[in-house]
Amino acid sequence: MPAFLELLEGLDVRIEPELLDLALTHRSYSYEHGQIPNNERLEFLGDAVLSIVVTEYLYRAYPDFPEGRLAKLRAAVVSAVSLGDVARAHDVGAMVKLGKGEISTHGADKTSILADTMEALIGAAYITDTAGARRLVDAVFRPVVDEAVELGSGLDWKTALQELVAANGLGSLGYEMSESGPDHDKTFTAWVVIGERGFQPGSGHSKKHAEQIAAENAARALEAEGYQFEA
Repeated sequence: MPAFLELLEGLDVRIEPELLDLALTHRSYSYEHGQIPNNERLEFLGDAVLSIVVTEYLYRAYPDFPEGRLAKLRAAVVSAVSLGDVARAHDVGAMVKLGKGEISTHGADKTSILADTMEALIGAAYITDTAGARRLVDAVFRPVVDEAVELGSGLDWKTALQELVAANGLGSLGYEMSESGPDHDKTFTAWVVIGERGFQPGSGHSKKHAEQIAAENAARALEAEGYQFEA
């Protein structure tokens, strides 16, 4: 059984089979199969459900946080990068139905597709079982929220690193980038440079993803050395 379905079973969350199939149908698959319905409407709904459940959790769990910090945390938690990471953790990519073009370019591991599919699955859960959808979001995203709070700036590691560098007066921050592989399967590698110091690189199938991983590597390295995020 796919990891995501095991998650639903463990949480006692139901998704009607027809809605589950719809939530996993990417527009590229729809286009190649006579324009059958795709998951974009469910994605629209799931985005709203995710936002309200995360917002409520932030509001209740962190009563001393000002509105600006709550908004920043929410934006990081519901970002495409965060959603993509959650989807990968539960092997959603193995379930999504893609067109041949997306399959050939590794669409099942593209952050944008994974994020959209995750939102669609939340939307499908909400229509089937509103309370179950809340359990799903709580179970999957509360740890993400708490990690974001611990980090200090959410899961946008580039923003977090920028704030960490500024808070500790570490100097100029920049990124260097290289790429390899054929056009249909490029791998990007990013390095963080702070002053004249480099850090462990990050790699991914997009420049943004590579920079996020490189930023996380640098932020964690600096944190391990005793540098702290601004309170």
